Amino acid sequence: MRLRTPFRRHQSRRYSGLVVGAVAVLSLAACTGSAQDAAEDDDSGDSAPAAAAGSNDEEGDQVTIGFSAPAADHGWMAAITNNVRDLAEQYPDVDLQIAEGTNDVNLQISQVETFINDGVDAIVLLPFDGAAMTPVALKAMEAGIPVINVDREFDDPNAARVTVLGDNYGMGVSAGQYVCEQAGDNKDAIVAEIAGIDSLPLTQDRSQGFEDALSECGLDVDARQAAEFTVESGEEVAANLLQAEPKIDFLWNHDDDQGVGVLAAIENAGRDEFTMIGGAGSANAMRAIQEDSGVLKATVIYPSTQGADGVKLARLLVQDKAMSDLVEVEVPRTVQLFAPVVTSDNVDQYIDTAFES
Repeated sequence: MRLRTPFRRHQSRRYSGLVVGAVAVLSLAACTGSAQDAAEDDDSGDSAPAAAAGSNDEEGDQVTIGFSAPAADHGWMAAITNNVRDLAEQYPDVDLQIAEGTNDVNLQISQVETFINDGVDAIVLLPFDGAAMTPVALKAMEAGIPVINVDREFDDPNAARVTVLGDNYGMGVSAGQYVCEQAGDNKDAIVAEIAGIDSLPLTQDRSQGFEDALSECGLDVDARQAAEFTVESGEEVAANLLQAEPKIDFLWNHDDDQGVGVLAAIENAGRDEFTMIGGAGSANAMRAIQEDSGVLKATVIYPSTQGADGVKLARLLVQDKAMSDLVEVEVPRTVQLFAPVVTSDNVDQYIDTAFES
């Protein structure tokens, strides 16, 4: 393993003492495709394709990065780790150590402690529980190992040098704005919502954004039920909602994985009078949008590239590089990805980096 220089160690220790100041928020383009696509683009026959041209992507000092995320029991979560693995194959200077995905907080804490003891250069961490993982993330920062926090935030901003986030509130806003555009002058449109797990802040943020956007065009949520981000719960909740609501004009479902069940319930009920909007941006949802043969007409992206973006940022940090598209000479503290609406008009732009439900 490459040893840190004294300067890099000293610089890393400063991360734990930083106080959050102005937050830089910007949109990163999806940075990974599939490993198969990458291999097909490589004419040299090498197993690890070269990174895209550019000073930041040129090979530099060897970087050892530890990565830990929850279990891949959901299409989006599986894509997070797959995209991380695919990205690392593009960089010969990245030694990626991937811990086994787990929903056991104590085991994930132990994984991070192992990374600390092994002296990795950086840790990219998507916590199962942000609050529970905060102390061990702080421990890593205090040991001079920068932590890149992905998706689920820590309780203490000093527990991470960089935080990479999707935009849950923005998802709701995007879905609500799409409904407003489609409803036009119809102020009597009936809007329904199938949320995810109601106790999660991300679900609350999505619902709040949806409500706020609808209010701008004089609409509100007429019927709402919460599911559990699973196919089974989606089907059950959607069946109950459809039975209770004889007429719906628009239905927003927060998550395309549970949306598989939602669509099954819609088909079983023989309902087709409304427009459905999905959430997260799965490949199967996008294929349905392309086919344009059912109620699903749009989905709102929640990028599954966040972990891979975290790895790219970790590599830049350890190699003392900045983001070349910025004038700023340091990697930002916070990067928040965009939540665009995907429709038949732009689906070809997004489907290649979509995840499979």
